[in-house]
Amino acid sequence: MNALVLTVLGIRVRGGSGIGRAVCQVLARDGARVSVCDINLKSAEETVESMKNPGDHLALCMDVAKKEQVHDGLRVTQEKMKATPTLLVNCAGIGRPAPFLEMTEENFMQVINVNLKGTFLVSQAVCKAMLERGEAKGGAVVNIASITGKTGLANNGQYAASKGGVMAFSKTCAKELAKTGIRVNCLMPGPIRTPMLAFPQQVIDEFLKRNPLGRMGEPEEVAEMAAFLLSEKSSYLLGSCVEVTGGHDM
Repeated sequence: MNALVLTVLGIRVRGGSGIGRAVCQVLARDGARVSVCDINLKSAEETVESMKNPGDHLALCMDVAKKEQVHDGLRVTQEKMKATPTLLVNCAGIGRPAPFLEMTEENFMQVINVNLKGTFLVSQAVCKAMLERGEAKGGAVVNIASITGKTGLANNGQYAASKGGVMAFSKTCAKELAKTGIRVNCLMPGPIRTPMLAFPQQVIDEFLKRNPLGRMGEPEEVAEMAAFLLSEKSSYLLGSCVEVTGGHDM
């Protein structure tokens, strides 16, 4: 994979791991140069240091919910990497659990702004740049949604709604951009062993009872699917929302 990838990492609950970091590591392993964007610059830098050939990659601070920061991040990426990203992975995501009847408007909008609005802002900026530079053909976008966008999630309705929105947005972009050569697809992870899913063991045990494989997924398993969707190996996949769930809620 000889390409420049702009990857927007998740906003983590704690620690420095998760799907976004795994995606960056897999893409670097496959030969891509990666612009790693995170609201926490230190976290982005740590991700770069964990990747193959760290000197080939760039760490940037970006709040995906702010248009100016998104455009600045893309501009800096183009200037420092001497290229325009032709591949994009939107991994940013937060959760603010609260029962529906107790949820505040601020809580609801925080999640929507990062998970859905952020996906829109970054996707639009990168896809416009591809088209302006004449590099759209072969371009690809992968948006990380969630199986909860399909099933709902009690006490976390804004998260489920935002990820359902990402799924619908991905399909819409796929339809509009197909003629330009840019493919857009979506991943719907189930229970993945990340800091965001730091639930008490009894809650995790309930998850596992509903999973045919009897285990949680690993970030690397989602990352490998993201790399596949970015590659020419998936050239006939468009507007797909791929479940990476181990059969959870099947």
